[in-house]
Amino acid sequence: MKQLTLYILVIVSLLSALVSEITNRAAMAAVSDSKRIFMVLSGYGQPDQQAPGYEFDEFAKAYLIFQAHGISVDIASPQGGNIEADKYDPAKAYNQQVLSDAAIMAKLNNTLSTAQLKASDYHGIFIVGGKGAMFDLPKDAALQQLIADIYQQQGSVAAVCHGPAALVNVTLADDNYLVANKAVNGFTNEEERLFGKKWLAKFDFMLQDKLIERGGRFEHSPMMLSHVAVNNRLITGQNPASTVATANALLESLGITPQPMAPHKDDATLALVAEFLNGKVTATQLLAADAAQYQLELLGMYGYYYVNTANTTQERQHALTLMQAGQSAINNPSLDMTIAQTQLKLGDKAAARATLQQILAAKPDFAAATALLATL
Repeated sequence: MKQLTLYILVIVSLLSALVSEITNRAAMAAVSDSKRIFMVLSGYGQPDQQAPGYEFDEFAKAYLIFQAHGISVDIASPQGGNIEADKYDPAKAYNQQVLSDAAIMAKLNNTLSTAQLKASDYHGIFIVGGKGAMFDLPKDAALQQLIADIYQQQGSVAAVCHGPAALVNVTLADDNYLVANKAVNGFTNEEERLFGKKWLAKFDFMLQDKLIERGGRFEHSPMMLSHVAVNNRLITGQNPASTVATANALLESLGITPQPMAPHKDDATLALVAEFLNGKVTATQLLAADAAQYQLELLGMYGYYYVNTANTTQERQHALTLMQAGQSAINNPSLDMTIAQTQLKLGDKAAARATLQQILAAKPDFAAATALLATL
């Protein structure tokens, strides 16, 4: 009898938990369904990369999050109509998902113009990055007014990577800049000099400098690692790796609890880099990273760029470990040369010699490796 009673109690408890879960999900769905936002993309891009456009990866990742949470999303650009993305990989899973969704693509191929939107119709805005955002978004008066009105009607404003360029000229009713005295971030000067060289000379300003000039309290993480600054209803993400976290922060600002979603492989890889640089993952663990879970090439390339910013022995060692983690996956003598040069800077001639010999075994005519080996 006692066993039967216990069994009944367990069943009742499970049913109660199930009902609670269903109720919570229904409540969340009701909240989500009542929320409407619009995403803003640069319309500056031209075919064949003649002018920079928006980042398709950032758009895809963010849109899919909003879609998964039942939010109504419109897509806008300064001039409306069809707009051009920067070069991207359509084979990435999240991009494939968007490209195969006819409803999303119909919106994307015929964007609304910012001038035709009314702030009163929306609860929030998400501004996508890409180099094009530096050229047209800061000059779009209609967009500036939309951002100010949405914020002042207690809505939420989010922007990622170069998207915060849209915020630099936004002023509120008190004539203060929106970003003044608020925690903000965006694509940093360091990231710009490492990854934005093609268009850098044509920028009217450096995003980090302009946000600071406007009174923003600029914060950031190491290059290309996720960082989101949340200041009440103003949300800014540093770079493409910050897209998912920025979109989730916007959900939270709208009163929606983000549901667990499997991380994208590139985001998981850069999160692993962040844990390694913060001492939460050892070099041994990093070197044993699973190719099925992470992009080993991305680990190697991160180290390749990170070594260019390294100022201490520890930073150079970190860069070396990252490069070695992706060395076999990349299989490129230029990376191997950088590994050898870093080993030399760390005082390990034997390791540098072994790396150079490895290069020459595969590529005997590699003059740079021959010349450096001759100095050892």
